[in-house]
Amino acid sequence: MSLAVARKPLRADAARNVDKIITAARQCFREFGPEVPLQTIAATAGVGPATLFRNFSDKEELVLAALNRQLRLTVDPVVDGALADIDAAAGLLRVMEALMAVASEDANLLGAVAGRRELLTGITGSLMESMSVLLVRGQGQGSLRADISMTDMFRLLAMLIGVVDTMEPGSDAWRRPLALVEDAIRTVRPSRPLPVHVPLPAASVAGQQPL
Repeated sequence: MSLAVARKPLRADAARNVDKIITAARQCFREFGPEVPLQTIAATAGVGPATLFRNFSDKEELVLAALNRQLRLTVDPVVDGALADIDAAAGLLRVMEALMAVASEDANLLGAVAGRRELLTGITGSLMESMSVLLVRGQGQGSLRADISMTDMFRLLAMLIGVVDTMEPGSDAWRRPLALVEDAIRTVRPSRPLPVHVPLPAASVAGQQPL
């Protein structure tokens, strides 16, 4: 599904409405969670439900559009800088940091497509291609393990994004597991302490089953 990225050019007023709806969606998902009604988003954006549905056929399409905008605004510039950096491994880690920051900040948007992560393929394809370039470069430079494939990286990213479900929205608790992943993929483990340990939220602990 690539509706979030393949849009026809819009008139200025229609483009403003789309921008207001996406901004309101991010606000409402943060405040009310993944189950927020589309009518609430429309009211927050100051548009009628008909205007919302004229631009987004369902909640999934709106979620993808909101995530796509955040990736383009915050992650793409990091990718460009990483591809221009001599140190490919450092660039790859910066891209992963930027991705995790988006995943944490917009955890409820991700929650709205939980179990259907294949929907994200349409907005992350070019990003994965750039990460593949950085991986190969880093392996050629000897800084990243030669036996790691892009399939491994994809699964590691999926594991890291899953960490968001175990922390408070907006938390940077993901930095510690990301550092552990860095230790695993580099040929030489960095000589630095792990980021600070962040306890699980009380709700997550209460929901755990005894071993």
